[in-house]
Amino acid sequence: MVELNVERTETFMTANTTTMHIGELAERTGLSLRTIRHYDDVGLLPASARTEGGFRVYSEADAERLMVIKQMKPLGFSLEEMAEILALLGTDAPRATTALAEFLERAEIQRAKMARNLAQADEFITMLGHRTA
Repeated sequence: MVELNVERTETFMTANTTTMHIGELAERTGLSLRTIRHYDDVGLLPASARTEGGFRVYSEADAERLMVIKQMKPLGFSLEEMAEILALLGTDAPRATTALAEFLERAEIQRAKMARNLAQADEFITMLGHRTA
């Protein structure tokens, strides 16, 4: 198992804070319970709190963080890189801009590769469509 050293500011739940259990978070994000638990286990998305019974409780900020993780995943970033990107997104340090620019360049290159693969798939589907028409 990979363990990430991720600094995360703990949020305190108040009566006005919207919280959800893992099932609702999974439904909202389209990710499996197993995936969310894995992200918690490796430190990428620790639950904001736990109930007295030990159930994970997530906040709106956690849901937003998970959506960013979901956006990074198809671009091939490792868990460690995702943790670094999330940390960089949470700071205004001058180094953050440079590092984020490097991640942006890699994301754009990966997206271009994905677009080429999708175009090839579209060509194949078109060819099959002509053969079966």
